[in-house]
Amino acid sequence: MKKLLLIFKSPDLRKKVLMVLFWLFVFRLFAAIPIPGIDATRLQAFFASNQLFGFLNIFSGGGLSHLSIMMLGVGPYITATIIMQLLTIIFPNLKKAYYEEGAAGQAKFNRISRLITVPLAALQGYGFLNLLMSQQVIPRLGFFPLITDVLMITAGSLFLMWIGEILSEYNLGNGISLIIFAGIVSTLPQTISSAFLNYTPSVLPTYLIFVILSLIVIAGVVYVNEGERKIPISYAKQVRGNKVYGGVSSYLPLKVNQAGVIPIIFAISILLFPQFIAQSLSIVSPSISLKLNGFFTNLFNNQMIYGSLYFLLVVVFTYFYTAITFDPKEISKNLQQSGGFIPGIRPGEATADVIAKTVNRTTLFGALFLGIIAILPNITQFFTGVQSFRVGGTALLIVVAVALESMKQIESQLTIREYEGIF
Repeated sequence: MKKLLLIFKSPDLRKKVLMVLFWLFVFRLFAAIPIPGIDATRLQAFFASNQLFGFLNIFSGGGLSHLSIMMLGVGPYITATIIMQLLTIIFPNLKKAYYEEGAAGQAKFNRISRLITVPLAALQGYGFLNLLMSQQVIPRLGFFPLITDVLMITAGSLFLMWIGEILSEYNLGNGISLIIFAGIVSTLPQTISSAFLNYTPSVLPTYLIFVILSLIVIAGVVYVNEGERKIPISYAKQVRGNKVYGGVSSYLPLKVNQAGVIPIIFAISILLFPQFIAQSLSIVSPSISLKLNGFFTNLFNNQMIYGSLYFLLVVVFTYFYTAITFDPKEISKNLQQSGGFIPGIRPGEATADVIAKTVNRTTLFGALFLGIIAILPNITQFFTGVQSFRVGGTALLIVVAVALESMKQIESQLTIREYEGIF
């Protein structure tokens, strides 16, 4: 409460918070504007029967299930960013530009990601509309109405991408993450009301167990998300003139969940990719596209197959993303140049090997944690038999991670202002 009051006492910070809330309100406003000719009943039935699109609907803040002009959410931009991350592995020059050129490299990386977002949004919009037409969820559209809807959906995705970049400039968290956070939180009232409507006194113990498990899972997510493995670092003494530098001890923090929620987003993108290809094939052969869509829908609606693939992909991508973003050799080199070393370990290759082994061990725990959290809703629904009971899941992980990151950003800005007050 005290920190909340401090936020609104600082004019600059208060303005930032209010502007973030304003842009999130704009996002929710546009997410409620549907494209013309929608049958809401058929749409709800379609999303209830399709697990993957139901999950994607959470990320769009319900915009997908309403076929709003922002129905794709930030999905195309995230996909474009993933493609760029993969390209940094294939092309060393791109990796060098991204990691070594600093702000200029990051700006170039973001510019290319924005350009890739445009065709991706158009393809995804067309593919999804074609899928809904083939399933008779929406009426068959003519050429010009279809092109008009695709252009509206593409413009909505680009507008949302722009909002995300504006939000990032306020330094209260990543803009894209804040948009996903707002989309997930916006579904909470409907989830809570659904749980109360389905309530009967005979299932009271089940509800109590659900609440207790939810609190345990939230505490576990916070604990693991903040967990670190600290490697001790010592710095050699250096004599320069009459002064002695160094000789202090510190540590190298290695987060247990080094990759954040990126592996889960990667995994969902891969699971959606077959259906995306099937939808795109409708340009060539609508009959083959319809058959493939039906096959993949039936395949992924199998809880065992879907859960196993999802868990495996999350674990694999956790290692993959950690490998491309965390370079033990580069860290070892930086430590050696600054006169730092791990006590008892020779600088150079030996230090890099120790860091790599430690990262691999912590990543194993982080990968298993992410995988279990991702499929936890499926597990709880299987044992309880109640569809509204979704303990854990990607949504919870994102909400907790974004909330913690925003809290840290606000605390750091409050600390800066306290020091400014002293000086």
